[in-house]
Amino acid sequence: MTEFDPHPPFQDYAHPGRLVSAPWLSARLGIKGLRVIEVDEDSLLYDIGHIPTATRINFHTELLDQNTRDVVDSAGFANLMRSKGIKRDDTIVIYGDKSNWWAAFALWIFELYGHEDVRLLNGGRDSWMAEERDTSYAVPDFPESDYPETPRDDAAHRAFVAELVDKQADRALIDTRSAEEFNGEPTVFSANGDSQYGTTFRHGHIPGATHIKWDTATYPNATFRPFAELEKTYADLRSASEVILYSHVGAQAAHTWFVLKFLLGFDNVRNYDGSWAEWGNMVRMPIEK
Repeated sequence: MTEFDPHPPFQDYAHPGRLVSAPWLSARLGIKGLRVIEVDEDSLLYDIGHIPTATRINFHTELLDQNTRDVVDSAGFANLMRSKGIKRDDTIVIYGDKSNWWAAFALWIFELYGHEDVRLLNGGRDSWMAEERDTSYAVPDFPESDYPETPRDDAAHRAFVAELVDKQADRALIDTRSAEEFNGEPTVFSANGDSQYGTTFRHGHIPGATHIKWDTATYPNATFRPFAELEKTYADLRSASEVILYSHVGAQAAHTWFVLKFLLGFDNVRNYDGSWAEWGNMVRMPIEK
């Protein structure tokens, strides 16, 4: 395991070891046992420059099962890790575009498979590029690893639609999308009502959900706000028996999941990755606007 980043602002977080700063990472690129992974919404960004030594993972084709729209299964995850040369005891640092939406989603999947040491680069690709740090076009070639096939722990980190149909008064359900999406105003994306992630037949939110947009947790440069500000934003959720998060396809929700679990230390927080893409298209499923 690589030593943790001692960056002072991180030390107020519940689990500061889950974040790394750009200076810390820049000084350690290439050391044994440290692997850098880029996960973008726009996978082609990797080709126009990436953090030196970084390996690309395509969230859509490599982390999701193409037949079931489920998270890749145990055998698929192990094969992916082996093909990328990632070892079970490697320290993984993940970053990406969109203020780390899909990087957080990838970290969430690593967590489902119990990878011990996986961290997020604070600010992601946006901040690294804005600071004009070193980039590379070279695609690293790592020898195939012996990553073991491990069971996936959905129960601790993942929620499914059947659970949300069964309403619980002491549960907090948080919609992390834009206010326009939450209010059922899809024209913010296109004239025909499509969202940026594809067609959803209905627009609005899950009954009983509260709106807290995902980027409330970040500054404009994509870095996380300090603990005191985050605690103020999410303080009302402390009294809930559990917190379930959703977005359109689970990426923005995974970002807030990271904030609640690792920065604020919430014990019982899960991502409903079926999210609005599932709920909004299901027959007879109630919605609110």
